[in-house]
Amino acid sequence: QVQVVESGGGLVQDGGSLRLSCTVSSNITSFAIMGWFRQASGKQRDAVAIIRSGGSISYGDSVKGRFTISRDNAKNTVYLQMNSLKPEDTAVYYCGAFSAGWLWGQGTQVTVSS
Repeated sequence: QVQVVESGGGLVQDGGSLRLSCTVSSNITSFAIMGWFRQASGKQRDAVAIIRSGGSISYGDSVKGRFTISRDNAKNTVYLQMNSLKPEDTAVYYCGAFSAGWLWGQGTQVTVSS
């Protein structure tokens, strides 16, 4: 069974940076979409950044210019570099891998203190 594992979350101050990693136990090039999503307490899960198999990238409006998604196919890993973090970025961040359906990791908590 394919596993998706996130890491890199933590507590950071307003304006700080974090890099999240998502490692998949199979070849990530087999997935049409890899993406980062987040869910704040009491809110729905929203897309943060996605990268398609062809290389095109999309970002949520609230993170454009601050977050960067990238991937290392050799390591089967997708990254999310988060800069200029704000308290409103606080959420559980999930990595998703889409083929016939979505596979999700367990999530990693990101907390930005003001």
